[in-house]
Amino acid sequence: MDVMIIGAGIGGLSLALSLLEKGINATIYESVREIKPLGVGINVLPHATAILTDLGLQDRLRETGIETKELCYFNKFGQEIWREPRGIAAGYPVPQFSIHRGHFQKILLEAAQQRLAKDSIRFGLSYKRHTITTSGKVAVWFEDRNTNKLTGPLITDALIGADGIHSAVRAGFYPDEGPPRWSGAVLWRAAVESAPFLSGRSMIMAGHADQKIVIYPISRNAFERGKSYTNWIAELTLGQSGDPAPTKESWNKAGKKEDFLPEFKEWVYDWLDYPMLADSTNEIFEFPMVDRDPVEAWSFGPVTLLGDAAHPMYPIGSNGASQAIIDARTLANFIAEDKLDIPGALKNYEAKRLPATAAIVAANRRQGPDEIMQIVHERAPNGFKNLDDVISKEEREQIAAKYKQLAGFDHATVSKVAQSSK
Repeated sequence: MDVMIIGAGIGGLSLALSLLEKGINATIYESVREIKPLGVGINVLPHATAILTDLGLQDRLRETGIETKELCYFNKFGQEIWREPRGIAAGYPVPQFSIHRGHFQKILLEAAQQRLAKDSIRFGLSYKRHTITTSGKVAVWFEDRNTNKLTGPLITDALIGADGIHSAVRAGFYPDEGPPRWSGAVLWRAAVESAPFLSGRSMIMAGHADQKIVIYPISRNAFERGKSYTNWIAELTLGQSGDPAPTKESWNKAGKKEDFLPEFKEWVYDWLDYPMLADSTNEIFEFPMVDRDPVEAWSFGPVTLLGDAAHPMYPIGSNGASQAIIDARTLANFIAEDKLDIPGALKNYEAKRLPATAAIVAANRRQGPDEIMQIVHERAPNGFKNLDDVISKEEREQIAAKYKQLAGFDHATVSKVAQSSK
């Protein structure tokens, strides 16, 4: 059988590798002529790491990224609210990785190029439209980015739209959906070499819903040199949820320090000087924080959606890339189980993944696990002397455990995934 994947991002590449594991060779069509290491840091949570381990990629992740040791929450004054171990340190069977998005994509791309059949990844072809043939197959047309000419139709048994938050495949099913929904917040993101902080493998978040920083190291090479290649995010709420986004979401829109750094000038702690870290950074990117409302369906006959094309979500809880990887494994399993009924397999995939990811989209709009910082800010806006007087240990534990279970990386679920992959 033939499967066509639109988009060579994290979701599309993970799907091609997962299908190949089931004996199905997919063809990936990517609109850009060359994949460049764009973006900054992301996290690969244990449930996704278990899948990537099964695909033989854990060693490459370890060589490149950081095995996250702990996650720490602070208020804007640098007072600790919550600290928990992560990955192996938390007793999971697999690590959590913090890694540069572009480097992670390169790991997946190289694996796909080595393992898939020759010419299975085709660059410079931009999806334009498709139709369903009388035999139930999919006829697909592309624009050749080198000639600007329409090419096709190319025929496939299944078409998977893994073409991101601005998915052209999704737009064909939801032509009136409009642009992504803005949260009202803007993110400034960057990575810079600096001195290590806390354990050297810590991920920290500080602040509250309207103003926060997220900081974590993403390079093993820097760590082994006694340094930290530090990914940082500054977030400010500048508008109302649902307003038109000030700019289009993009991996490479330049940001300006004067637009955000003055708001963080006092965020200097004994373990981190954030203003100095940001000011020492040369290249900064600006992103509006956007998502989309969950839709009623992803699968339409032999066509479905995956990753950000299906369920774009706020980057809260470090979960977007991991959910795309889970989509990929789930879809590959259903296709392999029912090759004679592709529409049925895609609907089964949708039934399993759409409700789960819609719940995460909703939780992230409520701040997800970052809710703990907002609660402390509202109850103790000027700081605290005794944290337990502000929020009990039990409440803190409940918030952390609830999101892990919702997003599918509680210990029981990850152990099940890891065991099934052996």
